Amino acid sequence: MKHRLLNPFSAVGLMALLALTLASGRALAQEKIQKPVPGVPEFFTLEGQFVRIAYNNEGYVSLGYRLANQSVGEEWMLLEIGATVRKPTENHLLKRGDITLQTPDMKTIPLASNKEYQGAGLMGLDRRAKTVRDSINYFPPEARQACPIVFFTQLDKRAMPREQVDLSWQRACLGRIFFNIPGGIQHGQHWLTVQFAKSVVRVPFRILTKEEEKEFSGKWKDIKKEHEKAFKK
Repeated sequence: MKHRLLNPFSAVGLMALLALTLASGRALAQEKIQKPVPGVPEFFTLEGQFVRIAYNNEGYVSLGYRLANQSVGEEWMLLEIGATVRKPTENHLLKRGDITLQTPDMKTIPLASNKEYQGAGLMGLDRRAKTVRDSINYFPPEARQACPIVFFTQLDKRAMPREQVDLSWQRACLGRIFFNIPGGIQHGQHWLTVQFAKSVVRVPFRILTKEEEKEFSGKWKDIKKEHEKAFKK
């Protein structure tokens, strides 16, 4: 599926990012939250209330975080992730250490190890993910071959975990990833950071309060339409 995406460093892009990660301008004024700027050249959009996409000329990442938004206070965060490289980029081995999470208190958290995941007894979280999720199957049109991201044991699929996944521009790779969050998941601005061979893609997502979620739930489609309309001009 082909997308038209906004440049977050443009005036329109900054406004879009602000609208996507805050429920309202009133919340910004009250909480004095800064505009989320990735700090790296990339493009950004959304395909659902809890689905985000960011990419540059090398790498492409999609993210689903509905379950994480419902898990405030819990010490484990589950994210649905999609990744590929963009044509004509050479194949890239995406390793476990290439994926990190930045929390609202500016801590950088590495992807959990499979041993940590197994020891935490997260089968219940896995089961919840089967019903509380959004499709993140959005990729450039060239990426047509299905590809699993299996950093963690998948008991129901009997798949052995791997420490890396081979990305190519023909492959659309999907999977679940887990982070252990000391002190529990917080409301506020988060960043999923993915290191490719020559660049970094940072996907912004905000864990919403109940008030923000309620207000934003009825607006994201209109926001998306306005973003795409502005981009075409």
